[in-house]
Amino acid sequence: MDTSVLDLPTPVAARVRRPGWRDPRLLVGIALIAGSVALGSWVVTDAQRTVPVYVARDALVPGAALTADAMVVADVRLGDDVEAYLRADRPLPPDAVLLRTVGGGELVPSAAVGAAAELDVRAVPVPLTGPAPSGLVAGGRVDLWWTPADVAETGRAAPEQLADGLTVAELSTSDGAFAAGGARTVHVLVPRSELSTVLGALAGEGTVGVVPVPGA
Repeated sequence: MDTSVLDLPTPVAARVRRPGWRDPRLLVGIALIAGSVALGSWVVTDAQRTVPVYVARDALVPGAALTADAMVVADVRLGDDVEAYLRADRPLPPDAVLLRTVGGGELVPSAAVGAAAELDVRAVPVPLTGPAPSGLVAGGRVDLWWTPADVAETGRAAPEQLADGLTVAELSTSDGAFAAGGARTVHVLVPRSELSTVLGALAGEGTVGVVPVPGA
């Protein structure tokens, strides 16, 4: 029997082509890697970004002029709250004063700074008849009490509270020294609505006592 063999072509093995620089898949992969690196770098940098802000060196009281000498600069991370505080990389507002008390070591809030016309308090000197009470410090709070002159003589009248929670602006002695131990005059910030009461008591026959508010 005659047999014949078909002469079939030899199959050629397929070769995997190495991707070239113009291969879309390679370009997309490079773009994704670069984007991830850039995003991670931005997140880390943003988390570590600090802003210079002003911090009160000592207690700042309402009416005090806003000067760089009364503050120090600290670099802090505030995030979205950065505009809520007084930034040290910007000029200080001209003729600005404190509108509320800022404690020593506290970041100075932007809302605590304004013009003198916005103040609703006035500094009133109250003389002390004895040693300064314990806890009496600038920036602290005190109550004012009026004791009529006839209390010591007859005991018929009771002391009356004139005002409460007033801020101490300054402690001073006759020689101008600033010290609580030898203070003879306490300058307190009195709201304008209570000025007539406090000034009337100081001008009358009696004694105005200064009582520190505990924990204030």
